[in-house]
Amino acid sequence: MTGRPVIEVRDVSFSYDGSPILDGVNLTIDELDCASIVGPNAGGKTTLIKLFLGLLKPQRGSVRIFGHSPVEARTRIGYMPQRVRFDPAFPVTAFDVVLMGRLGTGSSWGRYRREDREAAQRALAEVGLEEKQAASFSALSGGQQQRVLIARALVGTPEILLLDEPTSNLDFVVEGKFYELLCHLNERMTIVIVSHDIGFVSRSVRRVFCVNRQVVEHPVEDFTAEGVAHLYGGEVHLVRHDIRKEGTCPS
Repeated sequence: MTGRPVIEVRDVSFSYDGSPILDGVNLTIDELDCASIVGPNAGGKTTLIKLFLGLLKPQRGSVRIFGHSPVEARTRIGYMPQRVRFDPAFPVTAFDVVLMGRLGTGSSWGRYRREDREAAQRALAEVGLEEKQAASFSALSGGQQQRVLIARALVGTPEILLLDEPTSNLDFVVEGKFYELLCHLNERMTIVIVSHDIGFVSRSVRRVFCVNRQVVEHPVEDFTAEGVAHLYGGEVHLVRHDIRKEGTCPS
């Protein structure tokens, strides 16, 4: 790692209708970090992600992405949302979904260019779904849909990949392949994962940021059941996945 900060949050506070959601938050994520953001529902995770993306502005403090405002740096972030809704009857293919990630990346709006289509093919190949590009998105398995959405996030050649609950509805085998893909991508880009899956987090990332109105960083090796229970305000159970035994993605 170079240690160059790519996400910097300084003394950020944010409220909805006077109700504090984030209070005095500070965090730094460095280039080629593999980090996770965890925390209870309504703890502020979604608000923090929207601040990263420039969809919200802090009411106090600052958020800088590569030293710029989030809006200025937005094209350098690839984002995979938690849910994407497509009408099953709408004839959209895996290739079409990935190509959507090129919207707004060119010099003008209009028809997709040849380089857009080539970028979509490369992104599908990188996630191992080149042969599925003509398949209906709704007909793909849950794991395949997740990989298509990652390809859509990759097609703009981002430097930060932000994933919101990427392992939801994945079985253990598919999750293991997904982990290997993240390790591959982390060789060239910063990975930030928002997840409730503590088992996946504990073996897949190097840094964990716990969000519950404030943000506290926990070393992965100290991310115990007791610490998680304190964060979530009640008893929780950690489930070991044991798909990979070598731990987190190599530094």
